[in-house]
Amino acid sequence: MRNLLLLFVCLLSSVTGWGKTATLQLKLATGRNSVLTAYLPDASVATGRAVVDCPGGGYTILATDHEGHDWADYFNHQGIAYFVLEYNMPHGDCNVPLTDVRQALRTVRDSASTWRINPADVGIMGFSAGGHLAAMASCLLSYADRPNFSILFYPVITMKRGTHVSSREQLLGSLKDDAAMQELYSMETRVRVHSTPPAIILLANDDDAVNPIYNGIAYYSAMRREGNDCSLYVYPGGSHGFGFWSSFGYHDQMLNDLTSWLHHLKSPRPDAIRVACIGNSITEGMALSMASHTSYPSVLQQLLGSQYHVGNFGILARTLLRKGNLPYVNEPLWRDAREFQPNVVVLKLGTNDTKPENWQYGQDFASDLQAMVDTLKALPTHPTIYLCTPIPIFKPTWNMSDSVLVNSIIPTIRKVAKKNKCKVIDLHTGFSPYGHLVIQDGVHPNERGAKKLAELVATELKKH
Repeated sequence: MRNLLLLFVCLLSSVTGWGKTATLQLKLATGRNSVLTAYLPDASVATGRAVVDCPGGGYTILATDHEGHDWADYFNHQGIAYFVLEYNMPHGDCNVPLTDVRQALRTVRDSASTWRINPADVGIMGFSAGGHLAAMASCLLSYADRPNFSILFYPVITMKRGTHVSSREQLLGSLKDDAAMQELYSMETRVRVHSTPPAIILLANDDDAVNPIYNGIAYYSAMRREGNDCSLYVYPGGSHGFGFWSSFGYHDQMLNDLTSWLHHLKSPRPDAIRVACIGNSITEGMALSMASHTSYPSVLQQLLGSQYHVGNFGILARTLLRKGNLPYVNEPLWRDAREFQPNVVVLKLGTNDTKPENWQYGQDFASDLQAMVDTLKALPTHPTIYLCTPIPIFKPTWNMSDSVLVNSIIPTIRKVAKKNKCKVIDLHTGFSPYGHLVIQDGVHPNERGAKKLAELVATELKKH
């Protein structure tokens, strides 16, 4: 383990009170009474995948049986390590349960080698209010703590209209009627492309406790709108809280659906070369449907194969210039890209810097780029850094200027690359014949253009 995150309470070598054989039970070092119970699969079937479970209970109690320990055999038989988290109730402090789940995820990852777990394949599961907690972990935590996938059963998602009123009261306390707090903790508003992990949502159409339209379906809609992977299963009946109960009329179908989803969910190899693609909207995949599959970093992943793990850390309209209107280094994604601990960095910024309101600070471009390079070079992984020249601006949309790219930004990128012995990927020259592969704004590649961009980057990476 990297550090001491837990206190061993007891090793369980016999059948516990839940009727399952737990491997061990841990008290998390959060300063509160939060407990994590581990069920580890036999070494002969262990896949490296893990799931941390958050039972429901309206942020008042915990339904630790049918929404907790009863699931252990199901996951262990598939070679998946399973952990039940007994988290603390918020009593009006939203950070209390979120701190518990963050610590649980850290504990699982810190013990990954001991427990035969792939730290890049640790998911979270939640039921009802526990589903809201799981969604908070998926949307609010930084990359290092964020789960890699989410399993949400009839989740509470919104704190606004259509919420589960009791859950909102328990989570927000005296601020339950505050519109800003409701917005902040409504997870359908916090989904972000590439950042929010893939999810499966399972619920009953006749749920009269947590309205599916404002909650589970709203989360699915937000995920699809952002272009993230998400699956939604709505069963004709079953109401709320069916969990693992065999009396649920669609129990077997539900298990088959979940098993199939887990089977098709891809996970990166623990020893994969991690490639962080840092950039603006071109990297993010603006204007592309299902950017999680069609953006250039996503296509790059397909081209490079399983020996690589490509992360997309692009964000719309950002500048390299720190005095620009939207500096990249001020964004959580800059922190996430570093927490990704990349072995390779593909840095492609500069297009938005050509706008007059940004380029008035152009004298700082070299020093601001140098600062980013210095930060990346200081990472424990000492990544190989590729500085990309931006693709051509085929049309001066939003007052962007290709001449500023050619005469000022690209020469500066080359100078900084030479000084730091970084590699250069000349996308400006490489993409120049493909003006027909951008959308009408003359700036952003279409789906075929994103593929071409990925091919250009892949060719350079494969050289080294």
